[in-house]
Amino acid sequence: MLSFLRLKGVGDKKRIFFLLVMALLLISGALLFNAPEQTQVININFPGGAVLKAEVADTPEKLLFGLAFRNVLPSDEGMVYIFEESGPHRVWTKEFQFPIDVIWVDESKIVVHVVEKAPPCIESRCPWYGPPPQNARYVIEANAGFVEQAKVAIGAQLKFTMYVS
Repeated sequence: MLSFLRLKGVGDKKRIFFLLVMALLLISGALLFNAPEQTQVININFPGGAVLKAEVADTPEKLLFGLAFRNVLPSDEGMVYIFEESGPHRVWTKEFQFPIDVIWVDESKIVVHVVEKAPPCIESRCPWYGPPPQNARYVIEANAGFVEQAKVAIGAQLKFTMYVS
């Protein structure tokens, strides 16, 4: 019944050793390829000196849900959506747990539109914010009050610095 476990000679020992090595390689490969991806973060520098650490919405889940379902967002952190093309991009706050400020930025990294203190929405129909009066390539979400604290104004030039955390 368990005859495959009986060792009859040197060839069987080599076969078992080979199978053990293969099993270890398969387990190592599975762990390597299923390792969590690193989160991309962009430091966004505002003219007044404020810096926002913005997580890049670069997965389907982040693009769809953004900051939704998060209980808290540190005061110096946010999220940035980077669209393939400039356009009249809109956002909403469905299932958000806290109010946010939203900043639309064009391809030249100039602020083109701002919405302050957009409230969270738990209703079935939530309001959309935007589109901006000019096309935007980036949309930044931060805690409510960030725009006021950082003195963000339309026409402000931002600087983006990317790194992997």
